Amino acid sequence: MRILVSAAVLSFVVCLPCSAQTILKSEPLMLAPYEVAFVKDASCPSGKVLKVTGAIRGLHRRKACVALAGEQASLATATP
Repeated sequence: MRILVSAAVLSFVVCLPCSAQTILKSEPLMLAPYEVAFVKDASCPSGKVLKVTGAIRGLHRRKACVALAGEQASLATATP
């Protein structure tokens, strides 16, 4: 019974979505198709970050300036 309860608790913790998004200091060189990265750079106005979405081979990445709430984002300490 303990194993069943611990497995249920573990699966619940693993399945929780992360509400915080990591904001990178520079755009990553490699990005998987449809993977999203948030980048803080000078191309977007104040209060917005660049949202970069990876694309399949032969297509260009999608880039758009989006606003993120302060509690949803954290600045990454390491640059890719």
